[in-house]
Order: sequence, then structure tokens, then C-alpha cells
Amino acid sequence: MLTFEQKLAVIESFSELQRKDVSLGRVNFHYEESALDKKTVVYHLHPNGNGFVYAGNLEGYATYPKGMVNIRDYTEEELRALIQASIDSLAPGAYAEGSALRGLGEKIWINQDKETLVLIHEHDLWNVYAMSNLEMAFETYEEAVEYLHEEGFIQSK
Repeated sequence: MLTFEQKLAVIESFSELQRKDVSLGRVNFHYEESALDKKTVVYHLHPNGNGFVYAGNLEGYATYPKGMVNIRDYTEEELRALIQASIDSLAPGAYAEGSALRGLGEKIWINQDKETLVLIHEHDLWNVYAMSNLEMAFETYEEAVEYLHEEGFIQSK
């Protein structure tokens, strides 16, 4: 297990992240350029070595509520890879058509004017995006589809 100082050194090597000291000696790191409302990449890194990294938009990680992964026992390589993937998932353009996140459960919807919206399941909600802007959020898939149909959109093939 990496120490607090070792994890801090890895995290601080990402120039995109801004350190935010919080209570009890814990540290958060924010990605201010995030295309989504979500900006916290590293949450509550504690002097005992425990902490969390946001992976809510990524596949292959066992996340806690709010999309966080516990990094207590991560190696340097695992931590670096997770942080980079988290930043990439929040970066402007991550939800643009043809992006690297394509295939992670999002569906493209199109209207008669060739405008597109993206429907993505994240954080137990069904979110509708226009480019990187969140348009609407729904608790169920059915509600999201009903909204899209009412707005004149059909699912792209």
C-alpha cells in the first residue's frame, strides 16, 4: 500500500488537478475544466492512506455511491491509470459523438433537423446531454425515452 505522501506525489503530478485541503488533514483534488458538474476527482485522501477517486463514468471499477472507488490498496500504476481515466471521462469533448467514452451505455438520439442528444446512465440517473451540457435528468429509462419522444427525437441506429 502506498503511503499518504506517495499517493499525494502521484496525484500532484497531474497538473490538471487543483488541491483543496479539507477537514481532519484530508485532501480533495478538483478538475476545474470538467465538462460535467462533477469536478472532484480525488475525494478525502486521508493521512492514513485511505481515499477515493471518481470512476462514475468508467466501466470495470466497483464504485461506491456517487461513483467513487476506494484507493487504499492501489499501486502507483493502478492509481495513475485510474486518475487519468477519471480526468479523461470528465474532459470537454468526452461526450461528443465518436468520443473515447462511446460504447459505455450511451445512446444517440436524433431529430428531423439532425440535432443530436445523448442519453447516458450514470449515478443511478438517466441523463440527457446536448454536447457536453446536461439538458435533463430522469430517475428511469422510461421517463427519459418519453421526454425524448415528446421532443421529437428517435434513437439513432
